[in-house]
Amino acid sequence: MKTTAAVLVRNEELISGVNLMEFDAPTISSVAEPGQFVMVRCNESTVIPRPFSIHNSNREAGRLSLLVAVKGRGTRWLARRRPEEKASITGPLGNCFTLPEKPSRLLLVGGGIGIAPLVYLAFIASVRHDVTMLVGAASASKLYPTGLLPHSVTTVNVTEDGSEGRRGRVSDALPDYIGWAEYVYACGPTPMYRSLNEKLEASRKEIATEVSLEVRMGCGSGICYGCTVRTLHGMKQVCRDGPIFNIRDIVWESVVC
Repeated sequence: MKTTAAVLVRNEELISGVNLMEFDAPTISSVAEPGQFVMVRCNESTVIPRPFSIHNSNREAGRLSLLVAVKGRGTRWLARRRPEEKASITGPLGNCFTLPEKPSRLLLVGGGIGIAPLVYLAFIASVRHDVTMLVGAASASKLYPTGLLPHSVTTVNVTEDGSEGRRGRVSDALPDYIGWAEYVYACGPTPMYRSLNEKLEASRKEIATEVSLEVRMGCGSGICYGCTVRTLHGMKQVCRDGPIFNIRDIVWESVVC
């Protein structure tokens, strides 16, 4: 874990209300793995930094990309930064997704801004594995541009209002792919995880499923215990023991986001 004054290289609104920000941060990008996150100080006068999943990492170029949903004062400040400005970034933090050793069929499920860590995973995984990604959003204007994903990845768009792709929630499409998938990786809101867990249990098929938990964090280093969740193996801190967990290990009733 290292803190660096990363230089902003690119900042643009990728989809409605979400900015794609790329930083020159070779120290972090050289060791970052899919599923890990960073803490970003969104204002020099702010004590508490904000967590962001690592959206992509280019080790050769030393670049690190984040997806920033502009929701509050801190993220609005960050989204207004211009190229050549610096941001204090600490990371990489947490554990990463576990990929199978043998070539396998992987299903990635992203709900809304939950697509953030799955893009880096898709780039790494598609080199050796057959990857299909379910991309969910409220409407077409909120969908992640699938053209930015590896060409070898099969994408399926799902919108709640039916404005593009399948109509419904992204978890509704899961039953059509359970029979095909050997491994499932997901990131999204807690209700989506609960639905995924129910559908996996109903299928009676044992599929290794990892999820990236999105919970409020105060420090990102395990000091404040603000991100603690209940699991079948006791209380765990998302920042230190996660953010990647086996979906069946989480006591979902205890997770509040």
